[in-house]
Amino acid sequence: MKRGLRELLIENSDSIVENWLEEINSLKTGNYTATISDELYESTNREFVNVIFTSIRNQGSSKEVEDFSEKIINLGWPLSYLTDGLQVFRRVSIDYLLSQSEQVDSNQFSMILSNVDEWVEPLIRQLVNEYSGSWENILSLQRVALQELSAPLIPVMEGITVMPLIGTIDTERAKLIMENLLEGTIKHNSEVVLIDITGVPVVDTMVAHHIIQAAEAVRLIGSTCILVGIRPEIAQTIVNLGIDLSNFPTQSSLKKGFTKALELTGREVVDLKTREADIEGIINSLKGE
Repeated sequence: MKRGLRELLIENSDSIVENWLEEINSLKTGNYTATISDELYESTNREFVNVIFTSIRNQGSSKEVEDFSEKIINLGWPLSYLTDGLQVFRRVSIDYLLSQSEQVDSNQFSMILSNVDEWVEPLIRQLVNEYSGSWENILSLQRVALQELSAPLIPVMEGITVMPLIGTIDTERAKLIMENLLEGTIKHNSEVVLIDITGVPVVDTMVAHHIIQAAEAVRLIGSTCILVGIRPEIAQTIVNLGIDLSNFPTQSSLKKGFTKALELTGREVVDLKTREADIEGIINSLKGE
């Protein structure tokens, strides 16, 4: 061929783009993008193929590749969209270049294949790396956000706070629970802390050990810890494991635990209607006298 393959590909980009769009549209169901609107899918496809040609013109990576990969992440599209699109581009490019060859033999085919791979392979690596890096960054930010919400200490009344726990407790989370518990107890000047394990699916020896450590730490700074939300199956597990929870109070529900906390802080729940009726009865009896 008299002209370079790269120049031939770029000069006939319109034809290649149309062939690429036709094939990539047929993959919409298979690469988990079926729920995306046709308008957004079409515009993103055109942006994608423009990014591919920009990379080929620049003979390597470009800022457009990074920006496009980040956009796909933000849209929540799967990695398969990128890999499928690049594989389709490779196939369409090879087919087009072969169709433009005056003579196709093993050497010509090998040269075309080698050249297309030379353009596409680096692009695949960069897009996948950028996608993976962006995804890991998002996961890291989400992990931090979840950690901030995984062990909240909520003041519900003067001197009484509640820490609701949901999900599995591992060593890393147990450390966070301990830190939040101690800092929050001092910050809110809590006399009683309720640790609610209603949402903890499994309480094994490790989980119980972490909870006992947290309760003991609270006791050492002068507060009382009440473990609430002990379901029958958890109570049976604790007994079977021989775990000693005798050093701090336990209750089956948050309601019972809160009543106990009021008692420990010298308060109680009073039914105002009943109290008013009692007062009215006393007044009537005094009038009768």
